[in-house]
Amino acid sequence: MSANHNKYSVLLPTYNERDNLPIIIWLLAKTFKEHNLDYEIIIIDDASPDGTLEIAKQLQKVYGENRIVLRPRAGKLGLGTAYVHGIQNATGNFVLIMDADMSHHPKAIPEFIRKQKERDYDIVTGTRYVSGGGVYGWDLRRKLTSRGANFIADLLLNPGVSDLTGSFRLYKKDVLHQIINATVSKGYVFQMEMMVRAKQFNFSVAEVPITFVDRVYGESKLGANEIVGYLKGLWTLFTSV
Repeated sequence: MSANHNKYSVLLPTYNERDNLPIIIWLLAKTFKEHNLDYEIIIIDDASPDGTLEIAKQLQKVYGENRIVLRPRAGKLGLGTAYVHGIQNATGNFVLIMDADMSHHPKAIPEFIRKQKERDYDIVTGTRYVSGGGVYGWDLRRKLTSRGANFIADLLLNPGVSDLTGSFRLYKKDVLHQIINATVSKGYVFQMEMMVRAKQFNFSVAEVPITFVDRVYGESKLGANEIVGYLKGLWTLFTSV
């Protein structure tokens, strides 16, 4: 790959996203095409019982194997290991991570790329909590939970970003590889630890405001177990990093 040519690998972990997947893929392909960007979308499906993988195979026939890369796994193995699996198969020099449920709109990607080029940042992360960002579709309890989680994490870890629990980010591939190798958390805490590790390694990080919209189809995977796991993971990071 030449120094002047960038390729963007999108990692899409999926579990029961058969209704959302065709729409997010269409939006991604449209965005990359309109901005003349080279890309691939790597779908890491964890044996979804709703037939997500079959939908992904149909999408691969439509968009081509060079654009849609299928890397399914045998079971529900977690978000962190999904990224590990995805980056092992990524051919781009930049990696985008985002949710497959349309909570993150691909229209923000060109702004991520523009910001990265501004000062050759190692990481660009989306934030809901600066001017221009926001959250739609959440009730007050969910908003307070998210705000509280970020406040506690910021107080304990001082990560240097305003939205530590966000999951819409652009990484240089080699940077992401180094961070993932150092990250030990599982599940939702994985995203948080990656930003803590980025600061530990002195990687440069920029933020862009994003609008987070609650999922259109399917049920949220955030429950009581995930919240307890988050708090445990936060404490582990605080005492070990």
